[in-house]
Amino acid sequence: MTNAPIDLKARAHQAMLEAGFQPDFPADVLRETQLLKPGAPSNNGSSVRDLRALLWSSIDNDSSRDLDQVEYVEKLPGGETRLLVGIADVDASVPKGSATDRQAAAESTSVYTGVTIFPMLPSELSTDLTSLLDAQDRLALIIEMRVAASGEVDGHEVYPAWLRNGAKLAYSSTGAWLEGRAPMPPAVAGAPGMEPQLRLQQETSERLRSLRKQHGALTFGSIEATPVVENGEVKDLVLSQHNVADDIIESFMVAANTAIALHLKEKGSLSIRRVVRTPKRWDGIQAIAARFGVKLPLLPDPRGLSDFLDQRKAADPVHFADLSLSIVKLLGPGEYIVEPPGTEHEGHFGLAVQDYTHSTAPNRRYADLVTQRLLKAALAGGAGPYAEADLSQIASHCTER
Repeated sequence: MTNAPIDLKARAHQAMLEAGFQPDFPADVLRETQLLKPGAPSNNGSSVRDLRALLWSSIDNDSSRDLDQVEYVEKLPGGETRLLVGIADVDASVPKGSATDRQAAAESTSVYTGVTIFPMLPSELSTDLTSLLDAQDRLALIIEMRVAASGEVDGHEVYPAWLRNGAKLAYSSTGAWLEGRAPMPPAVAGAPGMEPQLRLQQETSERLRSLRKQHGALTFGSIEATPVVENGEVKDLVLSQHNVADDIIESFMVAANTAIALHLKEKGSLSIRRVVRTPKRWDGIQAIAARFGVKLPLLPDPRGLSDFLDQRKAADPVHFADLSLSIVKLLGPGEYIVEPPGTEHEGHFGLAVQDYTHSTAPNRRYADLVTQRLLKAALAGGAGPYAEADLSQIASHCTER
């Protein structure tokens, strides 16, 4: 007698319910989604630039279709680089106060279980109408930055634009190619000019990453295990490790989120900040370092911790993921807080930046969608879309979720 296979998707669905999520979209959300017209949201204002001719690309997981972010770089005179990060304009299709918006606010995040995905927004939106899919015209918000040879971002501008993703790429194959371990991905080979574009993205990323390391940004190791599911059963686990393609997206994401936080501050806007506070359990981190003969500073110091992590990664890369997990637990969780104009809250200890928000994943995180609305209001010079008390409630709920 053989046991019946376990329905892993049903188990995941039940786990979502038990955790307080609503994994099935209500009827009013589905009706709103059905009324949306295919194609990009209608916005033809004179302030919307046409950047569809640029060589945009995206890098995400192999199976991802909920694409929020695309990138483009070009060289400038004097050794500077012009970096553009495009973020899907989700707000144009999910207006504040709509049934879809209320559902997204309650869920606050897409949940990736390995065996199935429970999206924050209906898949007709997140993997189609509001996704920056390749070869599709899409409306986006652009964060344009000038990156100096030193890695300093010495200026930024934010504006809406049309764009067209020229290459949908995956971390695994793109990273292996850039590191010389695999052939060029077909999506790169099929787009004239895309190879030098990605090489320049890598160079720009290395500049940004090098400066962040000088400031004390922490580098952790992790091994991601993705289950291979056939007929409801896990048949295998595919392991993937961090590579240079991950570095590109991480560097551009951090630069964009920092620029957005600074832009909202300059505009005198309320904002939701993503913070990782100075660790209260620094003594525990000191004790771990002491086991390896390293004495960390008496007070929490990201630069000292960063140097220790780099040393351990070089000395014992096999066990670095385990060490990273121990340190991450002692650092404590990140949280969302509201920063009113004229105030200054604690920054992001792990990234070694003072001003940081979440803005680059509005299809997957509600805090990013809210930040998008704050940004649009700031660009228009109008009243903010949220009262401080309402924004504080949103920040608290997003942290809990």
